[in-house]
Order: sequence, then structure tokens, then C-alpha cells
Amino acid sequence: MTVAFRPTPSVVRRDSGLYGYERALARRGLGPVAGVDEAGRGACAGPLVVAAVVLGRRIDGLSDSKLLTAARRESLYERITATAGAVSVVVIDPAEIDARGLHKSNIEGMRRAVARLSCDLGYVLTDGFPVPGLPVPSLGVWKGDQVAACVAAASIVAKVTRDRMMTALGDRHPEYGFAVHKGYGTVDHRRALKTYGPCPAHRFSFATVARSGPGEVMSENEVGAGPA
Repeated sequence: MTVAFRPTPSVVRRDSGLYGYERALARRGLGPVAGVDEAGRGACAGPLVVAAVVLGRRIDGLSDSKLLTAARRESLYERITATAGAVSVVVIDPAEIDARGLHKSNIEGMRRAVARLSCDLGYVLTDGFPVPGLPVPSLGVWKGDQVAACVAAASIVAKVTRDRMMTALGDRHPEYGFAVHKGYGTVDHRRALKTYGPCPAHRFSFATVARSGPGEVMSENEVGAGPA
């Protein structure tokens, strides 16, 4: 009787450093490793941005993008995109989020981001939860952006990309303050929603938006003009 070969499992200690997962997978011949994360999941306006990153070299200072200053994120973003083995970014607009649902949009965005990477992969690490349907073995890592370098890099790329988009959106719709709160449901954002109603950049499936204003979509001209 032939017995199927089962490799001895690798154990990655939580204190093994930010590159512990990549090292363990490389020892098993499962490189390159892509990290995947998203930005904007909890926002009620603007897109969901998903990034996938295969690191090309060690980058000191990587961490969960939310724990870094904006200036530090920008600096790391430039280093990541200049040295990475591969980077891909997927932008999911509010209309798709409303039609598909947030979690399904997130899962589909992660699949798309991995599929668009320009290199062959051995393994994928995703932040927080497993993603079915990926082309190679994968693992959902709890707080992956704090314990796996490639996931931390993906979180920075996604966050910086989305922040830049929200700043540009704030120039078009200054009354909402998108450049400041980046579409999250802050007190000022909710106050603006109550005053002006939602605009096409809002996610109408979110309760914060659904309960706001007169419940009508303002046109681009109306939103840009502000109150009379």
C-alpha cells in the first residue's frame, strides 16, 4: 500500500519576527509569498482598496499601516513599490460594494489582486480570514499586518492608495471633509451627511448613509456647488 507523503508541519511562533512566516514558507519551498490586505472596509464612503505584495528585499520599519504616521506610510510606500517583486492594487467602487455586499466584495478583491500579480506564487497570506478560490495554497493570519511582513506591506500600499484617492475626492466634494476622515463615520462626516445628504461616493447599503439626509442622491453639480 502506498502512503501519501505528508510534510512535517512548520510552526511559526508569534515572537519569530515580522519575516517569520516568509522564512518558514521559503524553507518548505513555498515561495514567493504574497501578502494581501485591504483599506476602507469600515468606511461609509469611498472605495474599498485591496493590495497584494510580494516583497523583493527586507524593508525595516514595516508594520500595520494604521499604527504608522501618514508621513511614515508614504515613505514606506515608496520603498515597497520601488523594491517589491510584484505589487497589484484593486479598487472596488461603492456601487459594487452596495450590489455585492462588503465581505463578498472584499473576498473578490483579494482574488483579483492575487491574480494580477506579475510573478508565479508559492503561497498567499491574507489578513484576518481565509480566502477560498486562490490559485495557490493560502492562510488567513489573525492580525496579519502586524505579524507578517508581506501583509504589512500590502496594508501600507492599500492604505496610501486609498488615502490619496479620498484626498482627491475631498477636492471634488469639500463639504464632506473626505480628505480629513477618509470616508469613515466620524461626527463631522455624519453632520455633513445630515446637512447635504449622501453623494454618489457614499455606500448606500451602510446604515450611516441610509439614515442620513433626505435619502436622495445628489447630483455631481449639486454636491460640488454646496448650499445656496
